[in-house]
Amino acid sequence: MSSRVRGKENARALAAEMRANQAREAQRRRVLLATGAIAVVIVIVVGLVLVKVMGKDDDTTTAASPKAATSALPAAVLKDVTTVPASVSDTVGAAGVTSVPQSIDAPALTDSGKPKVLYIGAEYCPFCAAERWPMVVALSRFGTWTGLAGTESGAKDVFPNTQTLSFHGAKFTSDYLTFAGFETQTNKEVDGQYTPLDTLPDADQKIFDTYNKPPYVDSAGGIPFANIGGKYVTSGASFSPELLEGKSRAEIAAALSDPSSDIAKAVVANANVLTAAICEATGNKPAVCTSAGVQAGAAALAKGQK
Repeated sequence: MSSRVRGKENARALAAEMRANQAREAQRRRVLLATGAIAVVIVIVVGLVLVKVMGKDDDTTTAASPKAATSALPAAVLKDVTTVPASVSDTVGAAGVTSVPQSIDAPALTDSGKPKVLYIGAEYCPFCAAERWPMVVALSRFGTWTGLAGTESGAKDVFPNTQTLSFHGAKFTSDYLTFAGFETQTNKEVDGQYTPLDTLPDADQKIFDTYNKPPYVDSAGGIPFANIGGKYVTSGASFSPELLEGKSRAEIAAALSDPSSDIAKAVVANANVLTAAICEATGNKPAVCTSAGVQAGAAALAKGQK
């Protein structure tokens, strides 16, 4: 067996192990959240009763209300992550990509007559923290963002405090597709549980339950999960959050413009693959779909199908 073949097999094994670890961690968190749900409801009810009794029933957010643990995103960070130069994309291509979206046989996923990209994650999740970077880079090629905020993964999880972005409250506008991004839990704990945040609509919950399990993905229930137009699904991060360890959001975003940086090689390369998958859903529009970087991503996407 050649060293090249062994290298590919080792890369696939590492990617599969990383996705399995992500799924186990997500399952553990879901169990913890379920066991703590009753306690959270009691806290909310008691809090509302106290507010009524004390005559302070107004529109302010109570301590028990779901609240994202986010901060305003500096303009420079937003610009760096949403306007990665085409030259960087073309230079990086898809070299080093080890995990790609998998094609599925499913009804088209649409919204308002456009292909829909559905993302489901949580703010505490370090793998979600990693994957949001290429997701934002890819989607920025199809439209514009408002309301993107900064956040970080949980302080007590693996790869603690991984700097990232949050889709909670963010809006994406595009002529080519729609995007629905949900962060189901914050990165803040109450009585040992990460507090709930976004609630999935029934239709999106059904997509998650149906396609986030074998044979569509390696392991059931992992996050982050994405469904791209009913054509592809992803579960887990496409690269290890370890790459971002010790980096600020500004440093991560700035590195995306340097094709020689390890961060650009991981984030932009995986963004090229995601872009190629989205292009299949949009009928290869806009023009970025024909760029050298995205075409390299398309080749990696086709090669990586199981």
